[in-house]
Amino acid sequence: MAGMLALFTDPAVWAALLTLVVMEIVLGIDNLIFISILSNKLPAHQQQKARRLGIALALVLRLGLLSMIAWIVGLTAPVFDLGLSGAPGPHGEPTFETEFSWRDLILIAGGLFLVWKATREIHHSMDPTPSGDLLDKKGHRAIGFGSAIVQILLLDMVFSIDSILTAVGMTDHLPVM
Repeated sequence: MAGMLALFTDPAVWAALLTLVVMEIVLGIDNLIFISILSNKLPAHQQQKARRLGIALALVLRLGLLSMIAWIVGLTAPVFDLGLSGAPGPHGEPTFETEFSWRDLILIAGGLFLVWKATREIHHSMDPTPSGDLLDKKGHRAIGFGSAIVQILLLDMVFSIDSILTAVGMTDHLPVM
């Protein structure tokens, strides 16, 4: 109990908590934007249901990941090494990292998914004529409810992992996270 009291009387802990709250709001807005974009592609009578389900899934995923935060912290152990090394630094160490952890792989996969999804949405908005390529969805604007929910779930997972990893990187104090 005394440890918790000392923790919450530390100004650095309050600064970390405030910073995390602001970052969570910013990261949550991105999630809401994508949920809105995807739900707007549904028929009008399904849009509200998809938004509510998407937001609920985001909440459940974040809470689930927060409950596993101790395990997530351990995702930094190297899984594999490309075996490449740059010119040695001043103490003989390589100048760039070639080891990849599960956290790195998750962030890369999530980043690639977000780049693909954003490119597809921008292409959809900017190109006035259908071209028939992989990114073009003008011919069939409405998507199925199940497809929208799966895409929202994938986006929620990416944003939730990003959010949790941000919390892990901001502070070492589990109660603050």
